[in-house]
Amino acid sequence: MAAVYSSAALVVLLGVTVSASASPLSLRYDDDGMILVNGTRTLIIGSYYAAASDRPYAELAEAGFNLVHTGSQSEEMDQALAAGLMTWTSIGTIDLDNREASALQLVERVNAIKDHAALAFIETVDEPAWTWMKAESRVPAHAFAEAYPLIREADPNHLLYMNHAPTNLVKTMQAYNAGTDIVAMDIYPVNPGGLKQMYALFPDGHQGDLNNEQISQVGEYVDKMRRVTGPNRPLFMVLQGFAWENLVDEAERREEKILYPTYGQSRFMAFQSLIKGANGIIYWGTYTTPQPSPFWADLKRVTREVADLAGPLAQRTADAPVVVDYHEMGYSVDDGVQVLVKDFEGKRYVFTCNADKNICRATLSGLGAWQHGTVLSEDGRAVAVENGGITDVWKRFEVHVYALSN
Repeated sequence: MAAVYSSAALVVLLGVTVSASASPLSLRYDDDGMILVNGTRTLIIGSYYAAASDRPYAELAEAGFNLVHTGSQSEEMDQALAAGLMTWTSIGTIDLDNREASALQLVERVNAIKDHAALAFIETVDEPAWTWMKAESRVPAHAFAEAYPLIREADPNHLLYMNHAPTNLVKTMQAYNAGTDIVAMDIYPVNPGGLKQMYALFPDGHQGDLNNEQISQVGEYVDKMRRVTGPNRPLFMVLQGFAWENLVDEAERREEKILYPTYGQSRFMAFQSLIKGANGIIYWGTYTTPQPSPFWADLKRVTREVADLAGPLAQRTADAPVVVDYHEMGYSVDDGVQVLVKDFEGKRYVFTCNADKNICRATLSGLGAWQHGTVLSEDGRAVAVENGGITDVWKRFEVHVYALSN
């Protein structure tokens, strides 16, 4: 049930050949926001990846990615396709001060890429609603609303993608929905503190602006962005693939401030995003990360695990009214255990994470009449299923994925 395939397997799944001249993919989305690739519900695991680097696309595919950002050059897209990856490409939008000429140029850029067999999504402009340290939008929403029908008329096969910063009001970002199909949001909360002022950070040194400064803010931003998108539009979360200090010029970089997410933190942020309702995860910033490195190995371990569970994760949420009953551990429960239930190939998968900074012990009831439970990625640890419930302990920001069977 792996989500990502060798190039040969992708050919079989998507009905294409590894050639730029093959038929273009058909991209749609289901009424719960899950992406449909040639009609198949598909969990997206993507990367903003430096195509000009010497890092092979095959390494991404082996790590579970199925999507990568490329330029519009056919050679880059050919290389991604040969590795079994879909691509997305940025094309810009209409210049409101030069509508006619910019609209023609926009359509030309679409026509140049639309028939490539690797293309999945077309991105317009990154973070258009946000301007660093200012209230006004960088690019007005109506530019995208004007561009959308032109792009879709030129290319009816692919979806438009737009990423937002983790700021701005919900109503501000909602105005941009008319110019896109997929809405994404980036949030990078692992931060050592004491960073020098840099682009994208607020004066307090953080990128996010919610009261919650823990990594569980990722789930709160999913909730915020679901208010932007509504229940039916695709939502991707763009997650942290870098250390903030590595964005500083090397000559000014302080080694003691280089802090990458740990394996556990990356695992939590990925699964919390999906548990809370994202339809895909994408990583930004890996171009700054030494490869190989311990962090890169940890991140690939996370994406591989997510990809290996893409079968159940791509399904509709099961009708399982789970009740969480906490047991006294000497701590308050703030957000506590968050749950997502999916049914796949005769098993029930229960995805859970503890969004609290403190340990939790809880019983999850209402899971159904299953007899056996296994905790995945934990050396086959068994968990008792009694009267439709399981009881377990979650450390701070810990993920447990249960497979229930008869």
